[in-house]
Amino acid sequence: MKFFVLAALFAVAAASSYKAAEYAPKYEAKYEEVTYAPQPYSFEYDVQDKESYNDFVHSEKSDYNVVTGSYRVALPDGRTQIVTYKADASGYNADVKYEGEAQYPEEPKYKAASYPAPAYSAPAYKAPAYPAPTYKAPEYKAPAPAYKAPAYSAPAYKAPVYTAPAYKAPAYKPAPAYPKY
Repeated sequence: MKFFVLAALFAVAAASSYKAAEYAPKYEAKYEEVTYAPQPYSFEYDVQDKESYNDFVHSEKSDYNVVTGSYRVALPDGRTQIVTYKADASGYNADVKYEGEAQYPEEPKYKAASYPAPAYSAPAYKAPAYPAPTYKAPEYKAPAPAYKAPAYSAPAYKAPVYTAPAYKAPAYKPAPAYPKY
């Protein structure tokens, strides 16, 4: 028991002297806000798709300080929402209007269809009639004659005959005669 108490005391003393590593990297967050000079622009688009019931228009233009625009959207209840907006240094101001009247058609109450239970009769199958197979035994012919290995004769080797080359002694011209003085 004394051993466990002594070990616990030693563990507490060792834990109090523990320090975190000082070599851990330190990162600094750097953020630089990029601002661009305002640019004038203008755009407009219109979508009318009868199959998907999409019908909307959007247009917007801007000078350096003020953005103005409007958009129209066909709502599912049959109305058209028209939003005209202006955004400048004082904030975003929108004027929302609706054209038409909301229509909520009454849906017919669902009544489950009643179907008579199917009446199936068991299929009548006729057993197939197969004729007995006619089999003719194959006829074998006598095998081909046995293969005979070809007989090769050993090659006859002749040593080549070399003749010694015949050299002629060079014929020199007589030495020139020089006059004496």
